[in-house]
Amino acid sequence: MCNALVNKYNVAGPRYTSYPTVPYWDIDSFSLHQWKDSLKRSFDESNTAEGLSLYIHLPFCESLCTFCGCHKRITKRHDVESPYIKAVLNEWELYLNLLGAKPVIKELHVGGGTPTFFSPENLRFLISELLKTATLAEAYEFSFEGHPNNTTVEHLQVLYDLGFRRVSFGVQDYNLKVQKAINRIQPFENVKRVTDLARKIGYTSVGHDIIFGLPFQTEIDVIETISKTETLMPDRIAFYSYAHVPWIKGNGQRGFKDEDLPSGESKRQQYETGKLLLEKIGYTEIGMDHFALKSDSLYKAMETETLHRNFMGYTASKTQAMIGLGVSSISDSWYGFAQNVKSIEEYYHLVSQGIIPVYRGHILNVEDLKIRKHILNLMCNFNTSWQNAELDFEELPDVLIKLKEFEQDNLLEFLNKEITVTEKGKPFIRNICMAFDLLLQRKKPETQLFSMTI
Repeated sequence: MCNALVNKYNVAGPRYTSYPTVPYWDIDSFSLHQWKDSLKRSFDESNTAEGLSLYIHLPFCESLCTFCGCHKRITKRHDVESPYIKAVLNEWELYLNLLGAKPVIKELHVGGGTPTFFSPENLRFLISELLKTATLAEAYEFSFEGHPNNTTVEHLQVLYDLGFRRVSFGVQDYNLKVQKAINRIQPFENVKRVTDLARKIGYTSVGHDIIFGLPFQTEIDVIETISKTETLMPDRIAFYSYAHVPWIKGNGQRGFKDEDLPSGESKRQQYETGKLLLEKIGYTEIGMDHFALKSDSLYKAMETETLHRNFMGYTASKTQAMIGLGVSSISDSWYGFAQNVKSIEEYYHLVSQGIIPVYRGHILNVEDLKIRKHILNLMCNFNTSWQNAELDFEELPDVLIKLKEFEQDNLLEFLNKEITVTEKGKPFIRNICMAFDLLLQRKKPETQLFSMTI
């Protein structure tokens, strides 16, 4: 990749798991009443036809990984499990009362934190109690995140028996120096063990998460990590850039010095080398940061242009409504977003008072919905069109002027009222989406809110 392009486009920018992005939510005018109306509208429109997605956030971890940007609480006390599960089920009951009809669950994902911090018995109780209140869609998909060091055969079997068929394991990098820097020491043997166990039990999609741009990480480290990954051939791989945002995440991302991080050029080379190696051994790049074998549902969704992106990342099936349960979880009704409180104590208090524990959100206006669709099109399909008047908007001419610069750099192509991102332009997809981000352009942040795009 040309260093001039890296230098030009290596700026702070959103990852676009939502539009508007969280810093630009209109929090002042948002209310819990608005969120309820928004979700009820979406549920009534879509539950029967497609069902809804459910995300459950389990925040506990026994140790702190200093690369992590997720909301978590560090503890070795496992007596926290039962009270938390009770609160999550109570929150779900509040949503059931609001929705007024039996929900159809199409997608369920359990993330963290470390979901496998919880015992298999407690996970069984949580999921089985939740499923008693819902109907399953015809082609439902259940998935969870497992830690290679503490995921047991019992975890895998219990969740498999409940309908889970997809699991992802965090690998990050196999170099011991890198692992020590991020406080995530896990030998290859542990990853192999859980990968083999999952397949033996019957999981149809096993994923590995690999990160580039970590402290002390080199191009050789990426090559060696992918070489080990090739011996296991997970069905899908998340190969993504380390987001260094210590000013947001606090001391959790200060386990090393800034100078220990690779430069922008070095980081980009790690990505380019990793991408070539992954494609060489049979993976196809899906959207941004994801790779899958042709047998995986993520690849098939890309082929049929049914790929979707939300706060759970890329998913093979779209639902209009997504409910997030647990501290810090974000819900999406398509017409609005809502995020739960981040303090476990406050979460417990609100739920015990019969209050859906939302503390901030955003209701999308007509412009937001149009821009969101363009950004989703780009993030999922690498193209978007404004031939349909419904996707035209007042400031589109200004956006097209900005996009011309990407065309001049051969990062995208214009065809009538449509743009398509070129192969050369795919690594810069976040930058291209930023051209559509009217809120970002109207109010440039005074401090850095996002990680660098390269």
